[in-house]
Amino acid sequence: MDFLLFTMPELPIWKIVLDFYIVWVISLFLIRILFSNSRLFNFGLIFVVLYTAHYISKELNIDVAFKVLDYIIKVYPLVVLIIMAPDLRRTLEFSWKKEKKSEDFIMGNENTRQQIIDATFYLSSKKIGALMTIEKHNTLDHFADRAIMMHSDISKELLINIFIPNTPLHDGAVIIRGNQVLCAGAYFILSEKEVEDKTMGSRHRAALGISEVTDGLTIIVSEETGDVSIAVEGILLKMNDPDKLMEYLFMFMR
Repeated sequence: MDFLLFTMPELPIWKIVLDFYIVWVISLFLIRILFSNSRLFNFGLIFVVLYTAHYISKELNIDVAFKVLDYIIKVYPLVVLIIMAPDLRRTLEFSWKKEKKSEDFIMGNENTRQQIIDATFYLSSKKIGALMTIEKHNTLDHFADRAIMMHSDISKELLINIFIPNTPLHDGAVIIRGNQVLCAGAYFILSEKEVEDKTMGSRHRAALGISEVTDGLTIIVSEETGDVSIAVEGILLKMNDPDKLMEYLFMFMR
């Protein structure tokens, strides 16, 4: 033991700290990516199982299993990279995004909630498609920067006019911040999750996509059926009752 200690090179303290910091940053980044996406997390678990089986087969001298698992482990990361390319792009895009808005942010008041509901069910009655995302703690500036900025006070009439077909802003999402329409014509990355109802199209997948990476709530009006749905925390819920929608908005926007 003394011999080993004697032959070990002495590293400067700054190198040890730097080495620890680099490992910590990389580990934190990988953990954050894995836990921010359930599919990536599942692929990570599969890799751990494969690596464990690979190690056990090596220790027990099970040659055939070891060679097969060794090959699988080598090609597995490439396969995951190809399959999960959209998820990886979306996850990396949000991995280091700003977590909080300024501390003095406000949610919409009672009048704002009522204006949103009135516009939603007017659009529903006319079967006019719409997508409205209400921002909470996670900023949506990344999407707003690519959209048409408005900073306009919310009103039923404004929301209806935005989504009238064949107008410049109807094809995209409205982002609502506090009591204002922050922007219109925003585009979100579509969710990879399968939507069971075949009448739900790209608007619903876009709503699911933004709900998977932020804590916002998105209201969707189907252009085909006029049905109203909300997407929050990766879940899609039908919401054809105005009172029920008001209850959800009240709980979300307080």
